[in-house]
Amino acid sequence: MQLQNTSGMPQDKFEEARDRLLQMAQDDPDLQQVRLAELPDVSTLKVDVNQERISALGLSTGDVNSTISAAWGGRYVNDFIDRGRVKRVYVQGDAPFRSKPEDIDQWSVRNNAGEMVPFSSFARTSWSTAPVSLSRFLGVQSYEFQGQPAPGKSTGDAMNAIERLASQIPGVGVAWSGQSYEERLAAGQAPLLYAVSLLVVFLCLAALYESWSVPVAVLLVIPLGLVGSIFAVTLRGLQNDVYLQVGLITTMGLAAKNAILMVEFAERAEKEGKRVIDAALEAARIRLRPILMTSFAFIFGVMPLAIATGAGANSRIAIGTAVIGGMLTATILAIFYIPLFFVLVRRGVRDGLVYVRERIRRRKEAQA
Repeated sequence: MQLQNTSGMPQDKFEEARDRLLQMAQDDPDLQQVRLAELPDVSTLKVDVNQERISALGLSTGDVNSTISAAWGGRYVNDFIDRGRVKRVYVQGDAPFRSKPEDIDQWSVRNNAGEMVPFSSFARTSWSTAPVSLSRFLGVQSYEFQGQPAPGKSTGDAMNAIERLASQIPGVGVAWSGQSYEERLAAGQAPLLYAVSLLVVFLCLAALYESWSVPVAVLLVIPLGLVGSIFAVTLRGLQNDVYLQVGLITTMGLAAKNAILMVEFAERAEKEGKRVIDAALEAARIRLRPILMTSFAFIFGVMPLAIATGAGANSRIAIGTAVIGGMLTATILAIFYIPLFFVLVRRGVRDGLVYVRERIRRRKEAQA
């Protein structure tokens, strides 16, 4: 998170706001290991140069800065070749002459008259604290906070918590970068993606069965699997993360697969002239054993995921638990509910068509 100085407050006030937010975040039960990305302020030797005396002594600010940077920090001069290797030449004061703050008074700067002017005649030194770096985010002065959610909390809960704390401090704003920014961009898209996926599946099933009603009977089975997945994950105390959502999507597909097989046989029996309820019962009887065999084979196949250990086990546990719970409910309940949904949908469509035809007939008779 980037804490921004949106009101343009002075540096010391902004540092107080930073420290206050850091303390509040460390005390918040939804957050842990909240820290600053920057290093703490360090002691700095400040050199105050009297500009009027520089001009009076025939010096220039550039020469003064160049002398300080070359003597105490080093300055690159050129390269030279030594035994076939290119090496760089740096100019820097020897250690005994730049190890203490008062050593700066021993250095001099040449003025425009060729005379050497000591630093003590135009500069004074003092100690102060200063940040290691000055960072800006989106053109605004900022401090970067890093942290993670407390156990049992998601990253979204942690982001909301730090935003709530920052809103209590006047004059500052919050912005996101890195993975948190990507998470905020992707937030709220899961329901839309689920809806689009169901719509695509519905259209594919409508084209397969050449009917708008039969796919409804298939899609009504999907909540039976989702209930089992959520119940199993809640029972084990797992979080709602991306791995759980992968397990939910897998469960949706497997639950729909069982329903597709049973509905397909029911529709075929109905086309052969059987009643809707008889066709549904026959399809349930024929497909009972294949559905049980394939479902329990899949459940036992993903059982190692649900009891996984070692590195990366949390992701496998989430997927395996969600799939096993969803397949159990989707298999046990779907055996009874798929024929029921098929009968309700077919009879509902038939009764609806009869009602519409009756209304049209009565309207024509009234007009006649």
